[in-house]
Amino acid sequence: MKAHKIVRPLTLLTALAVMLFQPGGLQAHCDGMDGPVVKAARQALETGNVNLVLIWVQKGDEVEIKEAFERTLAVRKLSPQGQELADLYFFETLVRVHRAGEGAPHTGLKPAGRDLGPAIPAADKAIEDGAAKPLLELLAHGVEHGVQERFKHVLAAKNFAKNDVAAGREFVKAYVEFVHYVERIHQATAGQAHGHFPEAEASAAPPHEH
Repeated sequence: MKAHKIVRPLTLLTALAVMLFQPGGLQAHCDGMDGPVVKAARQALETGNVNLVLIWVQKGDEVEIKEAFERTLAVRKLSPQGQELADLYFFETLVRVHRAGEGAPHTGLKPAGRDLGPAIPAADKAIEDGAAKPLLELLAHGVEHGVQERFKHVLAAKNFAKNDVAAGREFVKAYVEFVHYVERIHQATAGQAHGHFPEAEASAAPPHEH
């Protein structure tokens, strides 16, 4: 059966939404040793400027971070080994507090060089370059592919024989998957994202049942 063409263009937020709903969900970016939080921590320690990391935590957590920062500065002066351990302590503390402030659990610092998929590096590069076009093209392709595939399955299954219950269930399965996928994209475009996905998703309202 010929699939109908999905109309474009896609909006920016619709394009961004696809990465929230691909299998595996969105990986945490901020808990990596090469992530933005640890990078800010390194800069803060090298310059002695705690304000460089306070932006990554809630106002109510500033005291804890300032105290950890001062302890780290004191210990890292003692020896190269002490500096390494002190820095790791501060990285761990900062990331833990940051994630807690976003409503996400902390499972420890992750090694640098993890495979974060294409979206996160593309998002970072877009910010660095001040150009969103490559990112939009990547995400728009993902959205269109995801909708087209589910749409095609619904069309292929919808003309089942009235008394063929098994075929009818295949249609219902394809229909529910398609409608929920579209609804989740719409929900993502209708409001601001909060916290870290998928952790924050647990507290969000579930899609309507069909």
